[in-house]
Amino acid sequence: MTRTGLRIAGSRACAWRGPSDRELFRLALPALGALAAEPLYILVDTAIVGHLGTSPLAGLALAGALLTAGVTLFNFLTYGTTAQVARYHGAGEEQIAGRFAAQSLWVSSFIGVVLLVLALTLGRQAIALLGGHGDTAEQARTYLRIGALGLPFVLVTLAGQGYLRGVGDFRTPLLIVVGSNVLNVVLELVFVYGLHAGIAGSAWGTAIAQLGMGGAFVVLLARAPADRRMPSLGAMRPLLRVGGQIFVRTASLYAAFLLASAVIARIGEASLAAHQVVFQLWAFLALVLDAIAIAGQVIVGRALGAGDAQGAYASARRMIGWSAAIGTGLGAVMLALIGVLPHAFTDDPAVLDRVRAIWVLFALMQPANGVVFALDGILIGAGDTRYLMWSMVFASLVVFVPLALLASSAGWGIVGVWGALVGLIVARGATLGVRFRGRAWAVTGAVGL
Repeated sequence: MTRTGLRIAGSRACAWRGPSDRELFRLALPALGALAAEPLYILVDTAIVGHLGTSPLAGLALAGALLTAGVTLFNFLTYGTTAQVARYHGAGEEQIAGRFAAQSLWVSSFIGVVLLVLALTLGRQAIALLGGHGDTAEQARTYLRIGALGLPFVLVTLAGQGYLRGVGDFRTPLLIVVGSNVLNVVLELVFVYGLHAGIAGSAWGTAIAQLGMGGAFVVLLARAPADRRMPSLGAMRPLLRVGGQIFVRTASLYAAFLLASAVIARIGEASLAAHQVVFQLWAFLALVLDAIAIAGQVIVGRALGAGDAQGAYASARRMIGWSAAIGTGLGAVMLALIGVLPHAFTDDPAVLDRVRAIWVLFALMQPANGVVFALDGILIGAGDTRYLMWSMVFASLVVFVPLALLASSAGWGIVGVWGALVGLIVARGATLGVRFRGRAWAVTGAVGL
């Protein structure tokens, strides 16, 4: 057999030895459950608070945007930990993998306390900056003051899920997150409808449930096998380096979402309330699609750690195909539910009118979201976070910001802002797709990070 024939046969053998679709879904399905459960905190709040009136719902939109930003900006505690742990797990270095668990616990605890202090001291100014005023601002401040108490526990949860996913344990995070959400629903119903505590009762229910969730992950992180548990800057450095790049990538994305909320807040209260409903559904479906991306992080990181670049690429292509198909299905379901689902969140005719105005854009984004989220997870799993950082900065600053400002100045309203969000997703897909096809991300070995 010729050398070329040997290379082709070897490549096919590597691809055949790669993770099957069955393994992909074995990892993705419990990740789907955990990811789908996470945004239910805000979705449950949105459904319950939405029936208290338009002002509480608009206030929740502002407070929820700030709290979600505080968590989302530091999602490197999950993604960075998963990628590194998966690499070392694939290379058989379990003690080093456990070291990342211990260090991520220290980092997440510190960041969570800092975020709590910032929310309590600068919350009023942040709400005003987003365009909150009058009763809407007061409702937002009430929710933010109480809801911020759960931030340290949510940050610890991010670190805990990152480690467990990295070693292939997707079941335990699912059980913890689902249990916490069930507790949240019960507490909210008691506080809001039983004790008539209004938006404050909704915030208390969420904060208490998050405390229990974070405590469970602290116990699990402390049990991880590790060659070092005490805080060490040297041991934290790989996490902080990757984390810094993912932070900039996430901050650029979330800055676009915050700008969208700020522009819509100045359009009117009904538009802001409609944006809250649709964006929370968008975020919910995005995390559902991210289940494939989470599986991709583990499978790609593990394959590259074991030296199988061709297997990583073959598996990644399957993930992209499945994610696009799932996104198409979700978009079709949303289109079919346009006359039903919005009523679960509000009865206000003005808000429902604005929801319907952007619903088709929201639904048609889902197939593209599937591709983008899969590519994002694949490159994170490969440790290609520097490219992710700069591609996101480009998509946000060069594409989305000009389109959003144009929509505002031209008076295109909420439809124009959501059109700008479509442009953001298209730009992300184009830049990530070029990188994936070039294969510069497929660096093998545990030292690849």
